[in-house]
Amino acid sequence: MPVKTDVVIIGAGPAGLFQVFELGLLDIHAHVVDSLPRIGGQCGELYPEKPIYDIPAYPVIGAQELIDRLMEQIKPFDPQFHLGQAVTKLERQENGRFALTTTTGTEFDAATVIIAAGLGAFQPRKIRAKNAADFDGKNIHYKITRAEELTGKDIIILGGGDSALDWTIELHDKVESLTLIHRRAEYRGQPASVKKMKALAEKGKLHEFHGMVREVLHDNGQFRGLLVADSEGKTREITADDVFVFWGLSPNLGPIAEWGLDIEKRQIAVDTEKFQTSETGIFAVGDINTYPGKKKLILSGFHEAALAAFAVQKHLDPDKRVFLQYTTTSPVMHERLGLTEE
Repeated sequence: MPVKTDVVIIGAGPAGLFQVFELGLLDIHAHVVDSLPRIGGQCGELYPEKPIYDIPAYPVIGAQELIDRLMEQIKPFDPQFHLGQAVTKLERQENGRFALTTTTGTEFDAATVIIAAGLGAFQPRKIRAKNAADFDGKNIHYKITRAEELTGKDIIILGGGDSALDWTIELHDKVESLTLIHRRAEYRGQPASVKKMKALAEKGKLHEFHGMVREVLHDNGQFRGLLVADSEGKTREITADDVFVFWGLSPNLGPIAEWGLDIEKRQIAVDTEKFQTSETGIFAVGDINTYPGKKKLILSGFHEAALAAFAVQKHLDPDKRVFLQYTTTSPVMHERLGLTEE
């Protein structure tokens, strides 16, 4: 028999986890489905040790720590997770509810669906240079999981976005040497991070190079580094023990693109009142949605999840008046959070 529930959340990243919390405050239970075998989405899979600086009340917090704290926060609501399976089929039934099926055959009968799938079925953009495939997963990596193991190593970081810059700044004084390679002089990351990186480069704390990777170098099968070319075509050999690639993700909506939703540039269009899609009862929060002024920030996903939760409550019970209650003072909220009165 299908699992009958008020809400199925597709995606167990930060936005999906906080969505569980906001629904729980309104006494709405959720089932969460994710194609990855672990909870955490992109944060847990690709950037577990990445420092994040724009979460309120946390001057800095690691990506995995953020996931761990979100899991602690939603514990009172006992969400049910269905991991290592992707939703391949979503159809509206005659009664207005939704039938969902996953790759493992799990079936759901849901009143509403919230898509919090990040960039969809994402894969890191990989090096396509000569010999790169021979060292993929050995000396060429697309995430950093144990930064402490890099002590004393010569490393190369590829990329010009926030992840590349954050790791460059974080690791420059922990490794033997660090070279940041970006294809052009302009960076996509936060201006403050670019400024800090430039200052470190000027002091000789790291090396900065603008160019393209031409070849992965090796001696008799032993990784040696990269051959890179500058804008004028002049090549240089940069030796290293390991290379970390932060060229972003190649987004692919996968089955989501076939669900009849309005899609704009591989993102799901939503309104800014309910974060509802073009289909009534289906909502989208986090990086997978788009609307005028959209900013792809974890903070934005949290805001969207809060409003989506109230919209789900209204969808489930249109005639019920919705009152905003504060977790600080509401006895009802305290009860739902499992708090006890002293």
